[in-house]
Amino acid sequence: MKGSVVSVPVIRLTDARRVYHTGLAEVPALRGVSLTVEPGEHFAILGRSGSGKTTLLHLLGGLDRADSGAVEVAGRDLSRLKPAELAGHRLRTVGTIFQSFHLVSSRTALQNVEMPLIFAGIPSAERRTLARQALEAVGLGPRMHHRPAELSGGECQRVAIARALINDPPVVLADEPTGNLDSTTAEAIMELLVGRVREGNRLRTLILVTHDEALARRYSDRIVWLHDGQLVREERQTLGGRDGATA
Repeated sequence: MKGSVVSVPVIRLTDARRVYHTGLAEVPALRGVSLTVEPGEHFAILGRSGSGKTTLLHLLGGLDRADSGAVEVAGRDLSRLKPAELAGHRLRTVGTIFQSFHLVSSRTALQNVEMPLIFAGIPSAERRTLARQALEAVGLGPRMHHRPAELSGGECQRVAIARALINDPPVVLADEPTGNLDSTTAEAIMELLVGRVREGNRLRTLILVTHDEALARRYSDRIVWLHDGQLVREERQTLGGRDGATA
């Protein structure tokens, strides 16, 4: 219809499959997952350990490749990208936050946040300013010259959030971002993460991998459940877990 706007999914998986080989055994991690995620959607993936949720996140982040099927992010089929193009995908299209932070222990918080800007070719003075502003935005201005061992778990995750968003990616991937934190700190981190994702004029998509259903319901628009590498259930809701409807 004239004048209508058609939304193009920022993520589209079509019959995505991934099998790991351990010795003579084959371990199917994903068994034909198909789904779409719209721009700006807050999307949660729930499942027990071994369900395939982290494998799915790694495919979206370009850290692993599907054995078959299509994995499209921001209009690009990741299976067709060369290694250098995948590195560019990880640098500019997705920002990833890990449960274990994955900070460089020998570098300060400021230097950790600067790292993606170095790979993006940003000049030294500019990247230092951007990294400082990013840490101030997550409440770590006074701690920016401390190394990870001198920071609490919550502070380390704040550094990781600042680093993941420093290149302004359209897709943010969060793999159990509160798994190593106490409940009070976890809530503060999720509020910070969601707030930062919503900031500015950029329509960012958040993909949250978790085993915590209450967390997923509070911070997502839609939830899918994985079991033994298959999508077994999906539920749409308003953000915050109100007015849910099971599909």
